[in-house]
Amino acid sequence: MSNRRPYVGGNWKMHGELAGAVEVTDNVAAAIGEAAEAVEVTLFPPFPYLQAVGDALRQCGIGLGGQDCSPHLEGAHTGQTSPAMIADLGGSAALIGHSERRNELGEPDALIAAKTRAALAASLQPVVCVGETMGEREAGIALQVVERQVRAALEGLSGAQVGTSVLAYEPVWAIGTGITATPDDAQSAHSMIRSLLGELYDDELADSVRIIYGGSVKAANAAELFSAPDVDGGLIGGASLKVDEFASICRAAVSA
Repeated sequence: MSNRRPYVGGNWKMHGELAGAVEVTDNVAAAIGEAAEAVEVTLFPPFPYLQAVGDALRQCGIGLGGQDCSPHLEGAHTGQTSPAMIADLGGSAALIGHSERRNELGEPDALIAAKTRAALAASLQPVVCVGETMGEREAGIALQVVERQVRAALEGLSGAQVGTSVLAYEPVWAIGTGITATPDDAQSAHSMIRSLLGELYDDELADSVRIIYGGSVKAANAAELFSAPDVDGGLIGGASLKVDEFASICRAAVSA
């Protein structure tokens, strides 16, 4: 992982209920303990629970993020959530372009780029998700797809803005399937992304940006995945709701 501080995000997706969300938050904070100083941990609960989870996270060193954000800071946009509102609730980050939104809602690259800019304008840390489908992988165009997505998401951003962002490689075929990319698969994609950052900006910036892996990460495979030199942590789905499992993943990120 070089000298980059590892990053682990817990994406709760559309799971849980209020009392359980607060209980999980309290237990996660206790289980991670001192590891929260060595690894940057952010929880992404469902929007209705942001306030309650944020209150439970106060002064424990774990960040709070939204699972999405609007490309608009305010206005007549029914049903959308402004990144400024996420920040107002104590949020520090937003997931952008998760594969479930790209695929289920048809979010195009241009919208993801606009959301990234809006998150930055609200002083949120964008966690920008990219990744190929199984069909694209089998067609031999996985890296080309990921490169296109990265270029589109970062278009028009300064090096300083990119430097505050996190990129998440999450192959669609590994999301919620139980299939995990091998460390070599992950390293290949992450290395390409880092080289692309060097091309678009410079090598110093490229070496500083954290690129995390998402896709069926569990305590049993986290250490091996995180040992790849360009894998700087993980974006964790279902396992982030299992307190001991998530804490083990966070500790694996510290040890990698």
